[in-house]
Amino acid sequence: MTPRLLFRVVAIAEAVTWTLLIAGLILRATTGWALGVTIGGGIHGFVFLAYAGVALLVGIDRRWQPGLVVLAVASAIVPYATVPVDLALDRRGKLDGAWRREPDPASPDRTPLDALVRWFVRRPAVLIAVFAVLLVAIFATLLALGPPGGR
Repeated sequence: MTPRLLFRVVAIAEAVTWTLLIAGLILRATTGWALGVTIGGGIHGFVFLAYAGVALLVGIDRRWQPGLVVLAVASAIVPYATVPVDLALDRRGKLDGAWRREPDPASPDRTPLDALVRWFVRRPAVLIAVFAVLLVAIFATLLALGPPGGR
């Protein structure tokens, strides 16, 4: 899976989960059924975290400027904004190419994160396992803290 395809899949998934959350909010407002917000919000929160992690991973691999990584992650805060951000990044060529698996002598690693991402990209099973554990740990911690805005 290329950086472009991975980013596109999670960008679209993040937008779809906004629909689930908004539908849950509408159901709660119109019928009083609060479980819709719990379900939609939980799914949306999990996919939001996955999108943020993928944006960081792709941004480091594609050597985006830090501001561009922040913009990509922040776009998930605005409903459906991840899709136009994905399209804009694609148009600008920011998602082009395969994963950087080997060091490029013409363009050495700029930060230790470059080497770390390359190491993980060469070991996709380890990357997926570590990503999943971190994602679940962050999600569980946030659930323990309670929903945004209090209970």
